[in-house]
Amino acid sequence: MKIAVGLSGGVDSSVAAYLLKKQGHDIIGVRMNLFPEGQNTDEDDAQKVADYLGIPFHTISLEKEYREKVIGYMKSEYLSGRTPNPCIICNRYIKFGLFLHKVFEAGLDFDMFATGHYAMLSKDESTGRYCLRKGLHSDKDQAYFLSILTQEQLSKILFPLGEMEKSDVKKIADQAGLFTAGKKESQDLCSGDYRKYISPDESGPGNFVDRDGRILGRHKGIENYTIGQRRGLGLSSPGEPYYVVGLDGDSGNVIIGYNSDLLSSSMTVGEINWGALEKPDLPLKVQAKIRYRDEGVEAVIREKTGEDRYLVEFSKERRAVTPGQLAVFYDKDLVLGAAFIEASDISGN
Repeated sequence: MKIAVGLSGGVDSSVAAYLLKKQGHDIIGVRMNLFPEGQNTDEDDAQKVADYLGIPFHTISLEKEYREKVIGYMKSEYLSGRTPNPCIICNRYIKFGLFLHKVFEAGLDFDMFATGHYAMLSKDESTGRYCLRKGLHSDKDQAYFLSILTQEQLSKILFPLGEMEKSDVKKIADQAGLFTAGKKESQDLCSGDYRKYISPDESGPGNFVDRDGRILGRHKGIENYTIGQRRGLGLSSPGEPYYVVGLDGDSGNVIIGYNSDLLSSSMTVGEINWGALEKPDLPLKVQAKIRYRDEGVEAVIREKTGEDRYLVEFSKERRAVTPGQLAVFYDKDLVLGAAFIEASDISGN
C-alpha cells in the first residue's frame, strides 16, 4: 500500500513512518508549511527523518489558505466574544482537508494518509461507519482534536500509534536510531498566541460590567479574556474574587461575577458531527467533555426544536462552560459526536 505520512519533525510522526515502512508499505513523507519561509519550525528535522528512513519527502505551502481559514476564524471568534480552538479547525479544513488535496494536485498519489496522533480508528462493518476512539496513551486524548473529521476523511486515515504509549514510541525511536528519540516534544503547528493577529483597528478597550450591567472598570480588548479567567483583570473585589463569567461581542463588554456564577447545569451546542453513530434517536446518554483536559461527566443530549441546536444536560454542574470550545461526546472511549458550544445557562453567556 502507498501511504503518505505527515512528518512534523517530531518523534511521533517519525516512528509512525518507520513502523509503516517496516511493515512493507511504500511510504512518502509530506509536510505542510503554514507560515512564511524561515518561520516553519522543524522543517529541517522532518527532512532529516525522511532522509534517514530513505523515503521521498515533499513540502506543501498552505500559508494563504491557513491565514484565510484558521487565522480568519480565530479573529472572528475572539471578536465575537467566543474562545476559539484553532487546532480543531486546522485539522478538519487544512491538515486532513486542503493539505491532502494539494498533495494529490502535486502528483503524489497515495492510498492512505497516516499521522502520529494517539487515537484509534476502525470500521463498523454492520453500519459502515468509521469509529474513532481514544488512544491507549493515557495522557493524550488526541481523539478529541480529531472528533469533527468527516466520515469521508476518516476513511482515508491511519493512526499507527493508537495502541501505544508514548514511552513505547520513544523506545522504538531509540532502537531504530531515529534522532527524534531524544528530541524535546514540539508544539503543534497550530499552537501559539493568535491574538497577535488582531490589529488595534479591529479591537480596543471596553467595559468590565457586573451581571446587572454596572460598570466596574475598563479592559484592554475582549480578545484578552475567556470564561473562568481570574488573573489579569486589574479589578479589586470587596469580597470573594472576581472572575470573567461572560463576553458580549456586540457591546465589547466583559461580564464579571463570582466563582458560583461559573457553574452550569446545561449548555447549548451547534450542529453535531456524528461519529460512530449516524444521527441517533434522542435523548441520548453520553459522557461529555467540554474542553481538552476535561475528565467529562455523564450527560443527556436533547434536540431543541425549531433550530439545528441541541440542549445538553449535565448530571452534575460544570464550571466555566465556554462558547467557542468543542464539546465531545463519548461512550467510554468511543467518540459518538462533537459540536461547538454556543451557550451555557450562565447569565451573560
